[in-house]
Amino acid sequence: MNGAARRSNRRLKMKMGILGAGFLGRALATLAKQNGYEVMISNSRGPETLMSTAAATGCRVGTAREAAVFGDIVVISVPLRSYLTLPVAELEGKIVIDTCNYYPERDGHIDALDQYTLTTSELMARHLPGARLVKAFSAILAKDLETDGVAPGRPNRRALPIAGDDVAAKQAVAGILDQFGFDAVDAGSLSASWRFERAKPAYCVRLDRAGLLKKLAQAERNVELPHGSWRH
Repeated sequence: MNGAARRSNRRLKMKMGILGAGFLGRALATLAKQNGYEVMISNSRGPETLMSTAAATGCRVGTAREAAVFGDIVVISVPLRSYLTLPVAELEGKIVIDTCNYYPERDGHIDALDQYTLTTSELMARHLPGARLVKAFSAILAKDLETDGVAPGRPNRRALPIAGDDVAAKQAVAGILDQFGFDAVDAGSLSASWRFERAKPAYCVRLDRAGLLKKLAQAERNVELPHGSWRH
């Protein structure tokens, strides 16, 4: 077996657990299945409520703890208000992709975020101290995630930002973005991930690599764009 075949075989055996079965969680489950991953998806209401999702995506279903144990890579895609309910021990040592965003009208007000003393991912990392957390797939709408991905080398390929404190984990997640059809742009550490949080210039806007770098640089910590300006 040559090197390319071995890499393909490893990818086919990769398992992804997804905690959260909303629009983004289902979109990521679909892309993961299309790219050869085994996928288990969960929600807060229990696997018996996910039978139609399983049928539509071909994923396994389970509880949040089961999905966390199952995944070699685990995606968190829940309303931020629910982050304290996430399993902790089961995610220790694992690469965890944090897709969550802060919407005060949905999540309630969180002082550390309102006062800009923490980013959403730093808040998540405090709850999951053993996880290798990477902020990714948080600055794209679910409908775009399913349609905007293209093969490497295509002109104007859409770029998505990532952030994290673990270099190897970021490299692994950048590889997943590439598989799913997007260029990854490293925005720095978790403390810098505010640059692509909700209502920043790079949030959910279709940009290539150069455009994304420009928008990340334009972000101001305590300045938000008008609510909903990212919907298109």
